[in-house]
Amino acid sequence: MLLIRKHGLTVIHLAAWSGSLEIMLMLVRAGADQRARNQDGMNALQFAAQSNGVRIVEYLIQDLHLKDLNQPDEKGRKPFLLAAERGHVEMIEKLMALNLHTSEKDKEGNAALHLAAKNGHSPAVWVLLTQWQEVNETNENGETPFFLAVEGGHEECSKVLLAAGSDINIPNKLSISALQTAARNGHASLVSFLLSENVDLHHKVEPKESPLHLAVINNHITVVNSLISAQHDIDVLNQRQQTPLHIAADLGNVELVETLLKAGCDLKVVDKHGKTALALAARSNHSLVVDMLIKAERYCAWREERGENVRDPPTSFTLTFKQDHSPETRHIRSLLWDLAYHQLKASEWQRQARSWHFTDAQIRAIEEQWAVEESFREHGHRALFIWLHGALVTQATPVKHLYEELVHAGFPELAAIAKSLPRPGSLAELPGDVPPQDDVWMFTAKKGSTLWNFKKVRKNISNSVILTENFFLMFLLLFLY
Repeated sequence: MLLIRKHGLTVIHLAAWSGSLEIMLMLVRAGADQRARNQDGMNALQFAAQSNGVRIVEYLIQDLHLKDLNQPDEKGRKPFLLAAERGHVEMIEKLMALNLHTSEKDKEGNAALHLAAKNGHSPAVWVLLTQWQEVNETNENGETPFFLAVEGGHEECSKVLLAAGSDINIPNKLSISALQTAARNGHASLVSFLLSENVDLHHKVEPKESPLHLAVINNHITVVNSLISAQHDIDVLNQRQQTPLHIAADLGNVELVETLLKAGCDLKVVDKHGKTALALAARSNHSLVVDMLIKAERYCAWREERGENVRDPPTSFTLTFKQDHSPETRHIRSLLWDLAYHQLKASEWQRQARSWHFTDAQIRAIEEQWAVEESFREHGHRALFIWLHGALVTQATPVKHLYEELVHAGFPELAAIAKSLPRPGSLAELPGDVPPQDDVWMFTAKKGSTLWNFKKVRKNISNSVILTENFFLMFLLLFLY
């Protein structure tokens, strides 16, 4: 009786897989071929082991004495390996009791411990370790059971194997370490576990990527933060002589660039083509990242001029290089927008930028985006915002500094407007808490005009504020004055 089904399955295979001893007994009595194999070379004993059919295994081995069914399938896996692969602890223990356990490997060099670890079966690993001596044995790819557990993201299994004496630093045949694998796959908790176990942070055989490179490439920011906190070299080079910052900049990843910049990475490193991270971001048209990198370069130059270590975090302010959207700077940003889009001429923004000590490389990087006829306005706008970042960080009186810089750059009219801006705090109490007859700043905007007109008036706060030509009143709030 050999009822062949799809993939060479017979009814006795199906009975073994289902674990139904009653059906198996009926089929054997009816003369079913107990040694039949499917197209993958699997017999009834292997199907029973794979599906945790303990009663079927007992019947085949103890009643029918079919120990010759303990054969490998087409992948070289005997019943014991199949049970380990599925994590069937009861079956593993039964096969051990029947003396059908084995240390043999499949065609990929995996022993039972490799297969259980690869699939994260911690209870099965515990049982196997009672019989296993070579916990650091490797398969054809040079992977230990511990490496496979880490690769699969199986933290509990990794801990069990490490407690049993696994070497945390054995790489595979491609010289990839367990830490590199965990970082590449974004297994944040495993990365933290490996770091807590003093894994070798510096294992990197050229020309491989470091764990930090791999975390950046795959956008695993939690892993990046863990590696930086563990003192991973943030300026480590890959085969293209690129740092993690090069990669983050080339990808245009704002969050990763911010993280690396705040960690104090070296902005001057060039890759094998002589490109800095700024040049790569500019080439890839990542304008937000370009601006962040220029801000960082200017900030680092300022820290170095003061004899400070750029990797030491600032204590007097919160450092960020992202685009500024804070309400405190909203009005000064509006003024700078007006300057860029309605006052600057085509050739003026570069002159202004150089007066603010922008380098030629920084100016070129800005010019690589929005390279059209009217792009000078956008370029000037970006340069002004980059300047503002530095002014807010380095100046106690940014409004006064803005006035002086605008005069120096040749914009006296806009400088006069900047000078007339109120000090922070002079409007903070409006509208309800300003004493009567106090000085109140007002401005009006002529319809159709972008120029603001400021004046100082004596006004009782109980009176209503009159808006000119149906425009609106804006109170300018500035900080760090």
